Amino acid sequence: MHPSVHARTTPDKPAYVMAATGETVTYGQLEARSNQAANLFREAGLKVGDCIAIFMENNARYFEITWGAQRAGLYYTCISTRLTPGEIAYIVKDSGAKILIASAALGPTKTLPELVPGVTIYTVGGEVAGLKRWEDAAGSMPQMPIADETSGADMLYSSGTTGRPKGVRVPLSGLAITEGGPLIAMLQLLFGANENSVYLSPAPLYHAAPLRYNMSIQRSGGMCVVMEHFDPEEALRLIEKYKVTISQWVPTMFVRMLKLPEEARTRYDLSSHQTAIHAAAPCPIEVKKQMLAWWGPIIHEYYAGTEGNGFVYCSPQDWLAHPGTVGRALLGEVHIVGEDGKDVPVGEEGVIYFAGGPEFSYHNDPGKTAESRNANGWSTLGDVGKLDEERFLYLTDRKAFMIISGGVNIYPQECENLLITHPKVADVAVIGVPNEDFGEEVKAVVQPMNWADAGPALAEELIAFCREQLSAIKCPRTVDFMEELPRHPTGKLYKRLIRDQYWGKRDSRIV
Repeated sequence: MHPSVHARTTPDKPAYVMAATGETVTYGQLEARSNQAANLFREAGLKVGDCIAIFMENNARYFEITWGAQRAGLYYTCISTRLTPGEIAYIVKDSGAKILIASAALGPTKTLPELVPGVTIYTVGGEVAGLKRWEDAAGSMPQMPIADETSGADMLYSSGTTGRPKGVRVPLSGLAITEGGPLIAMLQLLFGANENSVYLSPAPLYHAAPLRYNMSIQRSGGMCVVMEHFDPEEALRLIEKYKVTISQWVPTMFVRMLKLPEEARTRYDLSSHQTAIHAAAPCPIEVKKQMLAWWGPIIHEYYAGTEGNGFVYCSPQDWLAHPGTVGRALLGEVHIVGEDGKDVPVGEEGVIYFAGGPEFSYHNDPGKTAESRNANGWSTLGDVGKLDEERFLYLTDRKAFMIISGGVNIYPQECENLLITHPKVADVAVIGVPNEDFGEEVKAVVQPMNWADAGPALAEELIAFCREQLSAIKCPRTVDFMEELPRHPTGKLYKRLIRDQYWGKRDSRIV
C-alpha cells in the first residue's frame, strides 16, 4: 500500500497531525504535496538513485518531502538537529546530496551555504537571506505524479555515539512505489497496524525508527500524531485526546513518565492504547516491570539497527517469562561470537552477529563495512550479549563501552540500569576513567532530579546504593554530576563526549 492509494479512497482522512500546533495534513494533501516535491526534484535534474538531505525539526512538511523523494526513486538522508554545522556538512557531502532542505528556525541553516558549495538549499518555515523557500518552489509545481515513479529509500546515518556517523545504504528495489517491503508486514502482523490505527510518535523524525514507522503507518492508512518535542505528561494527554492505539518509545521516556507525580500518571484515560513498542537502547528490568504493571501486557520490544541486518522481537508474554530479554530473531540468525571468532556456549557473553540477514554497506567507507563482518560473512552492530537455552537474546552493552580495570572486563550497563531506578537520579552514564594502577576505574556521571542535591552526600548515597546490589568491582568509585547528560532525543547517550572530558586524547578505544 501507499499514501497515494488512500488519497484516492479517503482523501479527507488525516494522514498525520502535529501535536503542539494541531496542523493536520490529509491523505489528499499529502498526495498533492508529495507529487509537487517529486516534480521539483525532477525539474532540478535529480534522477533515480540521487540523494537529497533533510535538516529539520519535526514539522508538517517532513513527510511531504520524504514521500516526494520516495516516489521519485531518490535516497533521502535525514540529519539530526543536534549536530554542529561541520557535522551537518560532513553528512551532506558524504551522502552526495544534491539538494538540502533545511528549517529556517534552526541556527546552523544560515551557515550551511558556505560549507556545502554546489548544493541547492531550500528553507522551510521562514526565510534565510540568499536561500530559496521550499514552500514557494514546491508550491509552484504540478500536483500530478511524475511519469517515472519508482521506489526510493532512506539512507540514514548512525547517531555517532561512538565516533563519526556512518551512512547506511541499501540498494534501491526498483519496485513500484506501492510495494511496502517487510516492515509494513511486520507492523501489521506483530503490532496490529491497520487503517484504523492511531500512532503516537514522540521522537525525532530524523531517526530511523520514527521515520520508518510513521511512513509505514501511512502506508497502512492510519493516522499519526507527531510530537514536536517529547514531554512525559503531554504524551499521556495525547493518548487520551486522540485515542491512540499504537505508540513507540525509548527507555528514557519510560523513566521520565514513571517519575511523574502519581496524580499526573493516573489522570489520563489510556484505555485505547493497545500496543506500545520500544527499542533503541536496553530497558532496565525494573523500569519495564513498572511499565507493564502500569500499562498492562501491551509493551513490545525489538532489537535492530539502522543497518537492517537483523530483527529480534519480544512480546510482552515472552518478556514476562524471560525478564531482561530482547527476544528471539525473526530476521537473520543470531550468533554470539567470542574473541576467537567462534560461537560461545549458551549463557556466555560475546559479540552479537547476524547470519543470513539483509546485506548493507556503510556509504563511502569500505573499511567500516569490512569491520562489521567476520570470516563467516556475518554482520554485527558492535553490541555484546548472550543467548539462553531457548535462544532468547539478552544485551550486555556495546563492546566499545566496556571498562577494563585491572584486567577485568566490566560492562557499565548493569550499573546504569541500577542507578536509574534511584529516585534522585534523572539520567546516568557509567564510564571508565584513568587509573594509574588499574588502567581504568568505574565512574558514574549523574544528572540528578534536583540539581540542588548534587554534591558529596548524594555521591556517597549512590555508591552505597550500588554496593548493596552489585559486586564492588562493578560499582563506581566516584560520582560526578552534570546538569544534563548529552543524550540523543532517540534515547542514545553520547558517552564518547563524556569520556573525552576525562581522557582527552589518551584513549582511542572509542573513536
